[in-house]
Amino acid sequence: MTSSSDTALLVIDAQESFRRRADDWAATANPAVIDNITLLVAHAREVGDPVVWITHSEPGSGGVFDPASGFVRVIEGLDPRESETALTKTTVNSFGSTDLHDRLQGAGVRRVVICGIRTEQCCETTARVAADLGYEVEFVTDATTTSAIPAHGGLAAVSGDDIMRRTESILAARGFATIASTSEWIGAVRAPGLP
Repeated sequence: MTSSSDTALLVIDAQESFRRRADDWAATANPAVIDNITLLVAHAREVGDPVVWITHSEPGSGGVFDPASGFVRVIEGLDPRESETALTKTTVNSFGSTDLHDRLQGAGVRRVVICGIRTEQCCETTARVAADLGYEVEFVTDATTTSAIPAHGGLAAVSGDDIMRRTESILAARGFATIASTSEWIGAVRAPGLP
């Protein structure tokens, strides 16, 4: 990865695996997620921020995240470029099972912009680890999505909307990330290479 910018866009788990869970995908909390990711990618390319495509893999699981399924690939229509970094992880966060940190450090990246699927799972966990590693983190909530958690085993149900709001509240209040919408991030006035 090479960059003249200190900011990188991380597109996390925007992969066909999720769309193969048809009922879950139909009930996604944010149906605009792919459109918003598309806007963020176009903006990153326009301003010269590197785009990193991260997919999640569970080898040998036999499910939709097993590479043998053929679904561990970026959602059709998002169109990663061959020149853009593509990583596959086997951990919830994007750093633990990849060389993402080394690649970002090598490119001089100091700030990461996070989008993808699931808001509270791989996206939030990556944001927390990125903050611990010293990155400035921008969390673009409306370019993430999740689905509801049903009541189970004495635990309360949580709607997808509540999960998304909780995630951004906690990340911001606890200092892990700055929260932005897609339009706010794209419209942010910033000179390339400056915070």
